[in-house]
Amino acid sequence: MNEKISILIGNIEKVIVGKRETIIQAVAALLTEGHVLVEDVPGVGKTQLAAALARSVNGTFSRVQMTPDIMPSDITGFSMLDREKGDFNFKKGAAFCNFLLADEINRASPKSQSALLEVMEEHQVSADGVTYTLPRPFMVLATQNPVETYGTYHLPEAQMDRFIMKISMGYPTVSEELSILERNEYENPISKISDVLDTEDIIELQEKVKKVEAAENVRQYILAIVNATRNDEGIKLGVSPRGSIALYKTSKALAFIKGREYITPQDVKDCCVCTLAHRLMLSPKGKSMYDTPERAMENIMNRVAVPTE
Repeated sequence: MNEKISILIGNIEKVIVGKRETIIQAVAALLTEGHVLVEDVPGVGKTQLAAALARSVNGTFSRVQMTPDIMPSDITGFSMLDREKGDFNFKKGAAFCNFLLADEINRASPKSQSALLEVMEEHQVSADGVTYTLPRPFMVLATQNPVETYGTYHLPEAQMDRFIMKISMGYPTVSEELSILERNEYENPISKISDVLDTEDIIELQEKVKKVEAAENVRQYILAIVNATRNDEGIKLGVSPRGSIALYKTSKALAFIKGREYITPQDVKDCCVCTLAHRLMLSPKGKSMYDTPERAMENIMNRVAVPTE
């Protein structure tokens, strides 16, 4: 494993106990310049994961508690009249940072959710005919609770498609939870960690990930999986080309984290569910066949032939 990546993961593990795979997924998303949706029940560490990742890098961090009264201008910024100069000044919103935590994103109105679309896709904000470029690296970490529906707004498919990964924390084991109790006995462990990498380190690692190579049969394997989602009777909406690109990028990042300069079919399989499942829409028949998009994705992976060379 790359030394800087190992240091970053180790620092996050000072806060997040027993979730190494989830941490690696979040770091992989960062290395692809992508955004992450963390979906799970309350209290399992979604916000802690986002904050620990942001605090581990010497960059700027903003948190927006998404509520129905959050305005798009709170995220992107707004122009204010300067009475002395008789001109308008642009006041930057929360998006002008390296790490933006959108907590409980499904509580924001569709209008505010849409304000994130350009920010996430273009890494820029347009206001009054002027385009403002966001700093690098830039990453949105959004959280949502899947079991609570009162006072929430469904995330549209176009918004979901812009998250390179959807990950979950899951409940800890008994021994892990005992460790969590001990760490939180006197203070929140998030207050004890400090940055271990600079933003320049992250940009350097992102550039190295782009150079990871893939053999022709591995690229064909990615496309075979994606095409299988488009031709499955249980799936109403399959994976788009944006999803193909996302799987290719996350497979590169995972290979790099493991210390390789090439992708293996196992890298692709390890990234499939977290990268593609949230892009699927099941048909009525598919809901009875698979129950969840994650199970549909696992079923497809088991059906598609794995390259052997």
